Amino acid sequence: MRIAVLLGGTSAERDVSLVTGIAVARALIALGHQVRAIDCAYGDREIDPQATDVEHIIGQTPSEIERQRRQLDRNILSTVQFLLAEPVDLVFIALHGGYGENGQLQALLELLQIPFVGSGSLASALGMNKHLSKVIFKSQAVPTAPWLLVRKGHLPRAEQLENLGFPVVVKPNEQGSTVGLSVVYRQDEVPEALNRAFQYGPKVLVEKYIPGKEITAAILDGGSLPLIEIVPQSGLYDYQAKYQKGKTEYRVPAPLDAQITEQIQRAAERAFAALGCADYARVDFRLQDDGQFYCLEVNTLPGMTPTSLVPKAAAVLGLSFNQLIEKIVQTALKRYNPSA
Repeated sequence: MRIAVLLGGTSAERDVSLVTGIAVARALIALGHQVRAIDCAYGDREIDPQATDVEHIIGQTPSEIERQRRQLDRNILSTVQFLLAEPVDLVFIALHGGYGENGQLQALLELLQIPFVGSGSLASALGMNKHLSKVIFKSQAVPTAPWLLVRKGHLPRAEQLENLGFPVVVKPNEQGSTVGLSVVYRQDEVPEALNRAFQYGPKVLVEKYIPGKEITAAILDGGSLPLIEIVPQSGLYDYQAKYQKGKTEYRVPAPLDAQITEQIQRAAERAFAALGCADYARVDFRLQDDGQFYCLEVNTLPGMTPTSLVPKAAAVLGLSFNQLIEKIVQTALKRYNPSA
């Protein structure tokens, strides 16, 4: 099968996307597919996944390519022109953040009737927009932490913050990989945290901090895989904890009570379905000591790096990385050709 893997891109998560995309491309090649790996930041620039060293791609901090987005974002049109000139059977989107995950690229592919892996334009847009996701979670009985949406140029009122209760988490409304995120313990720290988050977009989420365990549920073809408990050395699952080897312990499957495990898995599936997601995703939670859990967000294009969570969860069920990628591909193809 002819498959184009789209990777790189222009978001702050570019480095993570490169590692994800190269890993996916290598798996597809090993599975016998004909693969073209395209770095969307530069239009139709191809990458040789077999010859690319991924060991040191992800640095200590997010990529700074976002500063060039105004010049580079339009190159996605050259990527699409490449796909029209060199037809493929399927596109595997391995982008993180920006137009690759917020529904814009998905809308282009839908308009041109180019089949692709993963959630469509609407689900992608909703998944990237944390505020709208949380509104939908509440409507579908998926517990989510109290929050405020703050627009650039405005500060939340003191009584609003007091109602949430400190500490609070301040993060960009449309960003991933904890980019721009701060945990704030006092009211006088809020403006600095907001300024940091506003570097990545005009809207910021201020959310009640939920103490407890970090739990994630990978979703494959609508069903939850075994849960994972995430235990970062620093106590905060930030960019370094996510992508630097040895910074985080992963307990797979999560050592939780069977009833709580079942409840979180069903909530993850409801969140996935409520946003209209497809094929695969990852749903993140915080679990308090009293058993109450809260959904943080749905990641419609979760990472596939050596430290990523979806492959770890799939491995518990005996799925190798290559088998997982093939399962995702076949799930996508089934959507486009249900009778096959």
